[in-house]
Amino acid sequence: MSEKRKINEEKLESSKKTLLANQPDVYQDIQESNVNIDKVNDDNDEHEHSFENNDVKKNEEIHEEKIEEIKKKCKFKQEYVDNNVILSVNHLKQYFFFGKGTNRYKLKAVHDVSFQIHEGECFGLVGESGCGKTTTGRSIIRLYNITSGSIYYKGYRIGAGSRWNEKEIKYTKIRLKNKLKELAADLKNGKISQEEHDKEAASAKEYAENIIKVQKAKIKQIKHDNTHVDPKLMQEIQMIFQDPIDSLDPRMTVESIISEGLQIQGHHNRAENHKKVVEALEKVGLIEDYTNRYPHEFSGGQRQRIGIARALVMNPKFLICDEPISALDVSIRAQIINLLNDLKEEMGLSLLFIAHDLSVVKYFCDRIAVMYFGEMVELATSDELFKHPLHPYTKSLLSAIPKPNPLTEKNRVRITYNPQESHDYSVEKPRFVEILPGHWILANTPEIEKYKEEIKELDANSKSDH
Repeated sequence: MSEKRKINEEKLESSKKTLLANQPDVYQDIQESNVNIDKVNDDNDEHEHSFENNDVKKNEEIHEEKIEEIKKKCKFKQEYVDNNVILSVNHLKQYFFFGKGTNRYKLKAVHDVSFQIHEGECFGLVGESGCGKTTTGRSIIRLYNITSGSIYYKGYRIGAGSRWNEKEIKYTKIRLKNKLKELAADLKNGKISQEEHDKEAASAKEYAENIIKVQKAKIKQIKHDNTHVDPKLMQEIQMIFQDPIDSLDPRMTVESIISEGLQIQGHHNRAENHKKVVEALEKVGLIEDYTNRYPHEFSGGQRQRIGIARALVMNPKFLICDEPISALDVSIRAQIINLLNDLKEEMGLSLLFIAHDLSVVKYFCDRIAVMYFGEMVELATSDELFKHPLHPYTKSLLSAIPKPNPLTEKNRVRITYNPQESHDYSVEKPRFVEILPGHWILANTPEIEKYKEEIKELDANSKSDH
């Protein structure tokens, strides 16, 4: 083989790698199986199911035949079921766009957030106002059409976004165009022959077309899954909203508010609906006489209980609690927390608990995720997070917790978190890594080494105290 031909071969391989740099799974598909468009892999997904266009039949109960029917139509991941993962959020991105033309800009409310919640677990999501906690909860329950990523509930994909796939198509075309320009320049300058030019151009086009076919197939399946979510499955996910005043319609009675979900799901028997409403009210400590009253006749704590009853009447399996105690008095907060704890045990609920107060979350949640500016910066069990708080923002939140002792409260030092001062990401960008078993943190390599030293110091101080 001539030296010139060898150089051209190396260029061809380089162009393939460039075209597929952002899609290694597609590269493997193309190399090994020539790309099966009927069954394509999603980002970080291993199992696929071909998509059909038949609607899911609406049965009263989701039985075995129904589950098999859903599997054939929508993306399903058996490993989530095997590992008792009730909810999996994978690379969730939620952007909001404003304006038009040159004045159009986007707000990255949630950027690349991933976590899993197991059956029976209470998962805490904490952070300051505006960090994306509520947006994450609303995206899970499909109040927003997510921008990118996937959400799985009981193994079924209930929501997905196609922005990443659309951008991959766009940049694949750009990379192909640049490659063809480069080849044309080499041909003009006599660096390669016409035959070599045609061969490399055809190869580059083939690889680009394969990537585009795969991404278009993924977009097709995403659109299919988003429009074929089983309503009986989504009924198992309910949400308690943050504001107990604004979340209740002032023109509707308590019975109308609580039974509205039942009517939407096709339950129109008034006697049966009334019975379910009364049962839900009794679960949250209210009485039947309240059914004919209006929201303005109740206190804040009672209104929040009505909001909880509205969620419970649907007999949920997964409950999203969006700061259910933030608008309540301190004396009422303990009642609502104890109520949710009792309901969790009684009904076998799994919870996503969104809050500001880390001390409340520590008491109530099994695991805690800390969010800042749309990103998850730390994730660990409650005990581990308080034992080894590593990220500067986590330390800032912990320093804000008031102490009941007035003597120590005087000396409490607030830690202010400034990302520009705390991090240097000019050389290496951060990534979400597992620094201890079950303890994840957003950091780059120098920070990881620094955090490991901090863990040793914290452990040493803990031993000396004992």
